Amino acid sequence: MKALAVFSGGLDSMLAAQIIRAQGIDVQGLFFETPFFPSARALGSAGAIHLPLKVVDITEIHLEIVKHPKHGRGANMNPCIDCHALMLSETGKRLEEGGASFIITGEVLGQRPMSQTKHALSLVAAESGFGGLILRPLSARLLTPTAAERNGWVRREDLLDISGRSRKPQMALAGSLGIREYPAPAGGCLLTDVIFSRRLKDLLSFRPHPETREIDLLKVGRHFRIGPHAKLVVGRNQRENERIRQLAGDEDLLLWTESIPGPTALALGGTSAATEELMASITAIYSDAKDGEPTQIRLSRKDTERILTVSPRSKSEFRGYMIE
Repeated sequence: MKALAVFSGGLDSMLAAQIIRAQGIDVQGLFFETPFFPSARALGSAGAIHLPLKVVDITEIHLEIVKHPKHGRGANMNPCIDCHALMLSETGKRLEEGGASFIITGEVLGQRPMSQTKHALSLVAAESGFGGLILRPLSARLLTPTAAERNGWVRREDLLDISGRSRKPQMALAGSLGIREYPAPAGGCLLTDVIFSRRLKDLLSFRPHPETREIDLLKVGRHFRIGPHAKLVVGRNQRENERIRQLAGDEDLLLWTESIPGPTALALGGTSAATEELMASITAIYSDAKDGEPTQIRLSRKDTERILTVSPRSKSEFRGYMIE
């Protein structure tokens, strides 16, 4: 007998996998990667419990759900119900090729007030198309028996009845199962982050079909909306400066201070002489230039470079352009 686990890398998904493995069932983990939820944590957690894990990139179909969620969003840009249904649907489609009979998840009844109520869990299962095959081991005894329980594939009496937001039962269970390494309970999805969500909403407003690198840029720097077709990202430290350069496209404009320490900035979209001067001024105010001191900013696009000299102004002058 084999099960496929929707594996986020959090403690709950680790426990769900171990509970089912303890019944002699082979478990294969699946992690669904997007720019909003990278796989590093899941890979580390899977390694800690020696769980085989396959990473599946669902960026394209997931982005459409983020833009047009059927069941709405949480407090920010997170379409949790639609997202969970998508992952379960994608897992269900892989049951036959993976030689598996059912699906498990680490969801806990009542842990999240909107996406893990009984109604929400039932809705997610129904939307996935594989409802009867979805087993939630941590809360199974509080839920309607699934095919795995009814058919005797698993022993229902060995499943759990955890509910609510407290993590104490999971932490105690982890200790009894010998799980010593697991991530902090904070969620890893960027769509729940307030500032990231504002940036993403702005991006989608002007670029309904963004490149993946444009989404990755939302994770670094200060962001300024210069106009409908132009945006500036300004690095906050050396690591971000390097990342901005890595994500720059052939048509983008790079800006940096010529002779004093300062940020690397990246302009996306079309620019004019006026917007380039504005962008250079913003780059200058985040440099080590003294107040009012003329500052040379190098502008580079493809094989063309030039120097623009600007005088730093007050940061308050540009506050209206900032997307956070």
